[in-house]
Amino acid sequence: MSEKFVAISEQDIFEAIEVWGEGIIKISHFFETEGIEKAREAASQMLDNLYGFEIGPVLFKPTLSGGSQTFRHTKEGALSYFVGQDPSYPLDTGFGLKFWRMFKSETSGIFISDNVAIWMGWVSFTDRNGAVTKVDKSWGYKFHKDGSLRIMHHHSSLPYIP
Repeated sequence: MSEKFVAISEQDIFEAIEVWGEGIIKISHFFETEGIEKAREAASQMLDNLYGFEIGPVLFKPTLSGGSQTFRHTKEGALSYFVGQDPSYPLDTGFGLKFWRMFKSETSGIFISDNVAIWMGWVSFTDRNGAVTKVDKSWGYKFHKDGSLRIMHHHSSLPYIP
């Protein structure tokens, strides 16, 4: 399919965020019920389906990263963040392996310019014990030539507490 111009809508963004949250819950579920290899497969598939690594560099800054590995520009770096187990990223414990049960997003703002969009807000995850983790999040999106919305920018951080 040749690349064509398609404007992104707010609804496209909201749907993409829901699919992303469901993907994290799925990784946790597979880890808990079938083990790390099944969780890794789910995370890899999520990255292939939701991120634009084949379009260009994805600007990925996960919540719990630092030092020379703060920023990830490859699928391998993102995969390690979600499931750990990669000696190239020894500090990654696997954000997707935290036994998440629920996901919720809250929008602060959206910028759309034709086929590029940026969302900023908060996402909250609830684990199996009912503990909630809330992070500041922004995503930048672009349509892929196959018509799917892809994440090209992912920034996440813990909220500032004065």
